[in-house]
Amino acid sequence: MSRHEIYEQKAAELLEPILADMEFELVDVEYVKEAGTWYLRSYIDKPGGITVDDCEAVSRQFSDRLDQEDFIEDSYIMEVSSPGLDRPLKKDKDFERNLGREVEIRTYRPIEKEKEFYGILCAYDDNSVTIEREDKKQMNFLKKDMALIRPALDF
Repeated sequence: MSRHEIYEQKAAELLEPILADMEFELVDVEYVKEAGTWYLRSYIDKPGGITVDDCEAVSRQFSDRLDQEDFIEDSYIMEVSSPGLDRPLKKDKDFERNLGREVEIRTYRPIEKEKEFYGILCAYDDNSVTIEREDKKQMNFLKKDMALIRPALDF
């Protein structure tokens, strides 16, 4: 496991009890370097959506826990935010919530000369996802071949 994966896992472990008390869901944690600066980002959600006040409340408690544990060697910026409408589907809860809805899938390599697919999410398991396209054709994708899967947004 890489150093950033260890930091993400440890951060998630510290966040879970805070979020459980508030009845929030941990969507994702990422530790990434952007423009020379490290960021520890936590994405949280709840039914009806997360507010700025929710993020602030979690951020205060999480910051205190991070200061106590002090397990990240680098200087970093900690952020707590909503995952947004276009959040990637990662957990079973995400897939379950989006069954019967239109999703966007991007693949690492072209399939039939395409890398971007849209369709109704009809099934998923630990290894694959099935969508039904507009032409009623079903397509199955291995999760390991997908760069991204998220709800499709219509504007």
